[in-house]
Amino acid sequence: MLYLVGLGLGDAKDITVKGLEVVRRCSRVYLEAYTSVLTVGKEALEEFYGRELILADRDLVELEAEEILKEADTSDVAFLVVGDPFGATTHSDLVLRAVHAGISYRVVHNASIMNAVGCCGLQLYSFGETVSIVFWDDDWKPESFYDKIKKNRSMGLHSLCLLDIKVKEQSIENLMRGRKVYEPPRFMSVSQAAGQLLEFTLPTRVVSTGLTEDTLCVGVARVGAEDQVIRTATLRQLGSCDLGPPLHSLVVTGRLHPLEVDMLRLSAAPDALAHLEVEDSSTS
Repeated sequence: MLYLVGLGLGDAKDITVKGLEVVRRCSRVYLEAYTSVLTVGKEALEEFYGRELILADRDLVELEAEEILKEADTSDVAFLVVGDPFGATTHSDLVLRAVHAGISYRVVHNASIMNAVGCCGLQLYSFGETVSIVFWDDDWKPESFYDKIKKNRSMGLHSLCLLDIKVKEQSIENLMRGRKVYEPPRFMSVSQAAGQLLEFTLPTRVVSTGLTEDTLCVGVARVGAEDQVIRTATLRQLGSCDLGPPLHSLVVTGRLHPLEVDMLRLSAAPDALAHLEVEDSSTS
């Protein structure tokens, strides 16, 4: 049996009882280590679980999945994922590979940023399509994520923005030379994401984007951890904020319900709520 086990968002203790039972009885336990990270390292997980963990990087999961699935038809193998197992499409691919190989699978779900983001006070059913914001560089500045934010806002919906994670990445030079030398890990911060979004508010933009410096946003950091941070502020204010260590996520708000506004006040920066689009509570 192949077990996909969600680990939640905080630390080693966020695994479910069912998930921990699975981990402790499996013959091999893999820890997916590139779509997200916990606030604790592999050693802390091993100590709490009482099991040795095998790190599964992108190459192993996407290019050498047969290694993970090896002998899973005759013994139990666990694949641990930060958050929920289906928070990333690559894990669906692993399930399909298992099914095609005649291997049974089971999923142990857990909390992910997709539902835990409700801690900021915004109602989950008022979110539109989730988007990913990637690091820009001098030669590559993709803007497709903004089209989705604009579409969500046109319908009055909030946009959860998942921020880029660079783990075990190679420079172009090392990649071309075939050298297994990796760059230091990078995790996009709320301020970096806001800085890129602010590019869409410049007067030089030919087409009106509907996004301004005063657009209300919410930055969250280390959701689920004891030092979780929530900051409600304008896009401009978030561009200069420091929410501390990773992981960060950003929400661009849409139309706000009065109850949502009251919740946002709990984490609001000064003057952040001066420009709001609030729906009529009598029609909700």
